[in-house]
Amino acid sequence: MPEEGARHERLWLAWPTSGYTLGDTAADAEEARETWAAVANAAAGFEPVSVVVHPRDVRVAPRYLDGSIELYVREIDDAWIRDSGPTFVVDDKVPGRLGAVTWTFNGWGAQTWASWEHDSTLAPAVADWAGAERIDSALVNEGGGIHVDGAGTVLVTETVQRDPGRNPGISRTAVEAELARTLGTTSTVWLPRGLIRDSTTFGTRGHVDIVATFASPGRLLLHDQRDPAHPDFAVTAQLRSGLAEATDARGRAFEIVDLPAPSVLRDAEGFVDYSYVNHVLVNGGVIACSFGDPRDADAVAILTDAYPGRTVVPVDARPLFARGGGIHCITQQQPAV
Repeated sequence: MPEEGARHERLWLAWPTSGYTLGDTAADAEEARETWAAVANAAAGFEPVSVVVHPRDVRVAPRYLDGSIELYVREIDDAWIRDSGPTFVVDDKVPGRLGAVTWTFNGWGAQTWASWEHDSTLAPAVADWAGAERIDSALVNEGGGIHVDGAGTVLVTETVQRDPGRNPGISRTAVEAELARTLGTTSTVWLPRGLIRDSTTFGTRGHVDIVATFASPGRLLLHDQRDPAHPDFAVTAQLRSGLAEATDARGRAFEIVDLPAPSVLRDAEGFVDYSYVNHVLVNGGVIACSFGDPRDADAVAILTDAYPGRTVVPVDARPLFARGGGIHCITQQQPAV
């Protein structure tokens, strides 16, 4: 699996169509559609974008999306394609060969609020549309549960791949072997958990993509909650301590760059898990989360420094986080081959 900053062929999204993602009111639905479209349209300024839409939305989605965006129509349950879609890989020995890892998807560990009748078969459909060779996996996993450096290292969390609701009784060794088979990784860095809000009823049980990501091989961006009043203050201290002792596939210690959490601590539901880590890279750009927060500008500056030569485009991600995810969660990159 290439690092996310490698050249892309396109970016994939799915369109919000029902349930909690779309919301209960017309205003909720409008907010969801405008936010998903803002991300898609921002990305379309840098690379081709494809969006999977439910048949009921084939006339709705084009009203919000840039005319350059390609639509694919099929039934879907939800709009978090990072998790329900495939993880793309390339063959470094055969030029032009694209693969797609089709993880087993069961609604983030068979969550009672989730439905996955159609999303459980979305990854093979996207793989076919992309012209990729399928690499089927029995591992229950999601794209938001992994981050790779493209040089053999993968970040995961104990609470996702070894979640009893996903892969009951599975060992670290078995997970690492399957990640090596499907992603080509040689070194797995295990984080003990994710953020607090993401570990509650309506979370993913600890996805890594709001916690840490690779800016480049050997260099990590780490979510940094600096306010002791937030329970993630202790969590991020624990994560930083563990990562300080870890090494990558080349045996190097990580350079850790702190990406401060927004200053806001709570919303109507409790402590937030707002994170600037949950951005997506596109060709020549970074589509970044903003929160109407004083630290938005600091995050843009840090991301600009972390990704030289890329333009950082902030998009208000509060409607996404209110629904359980962020910009990285609703996108999936297809690397160029």
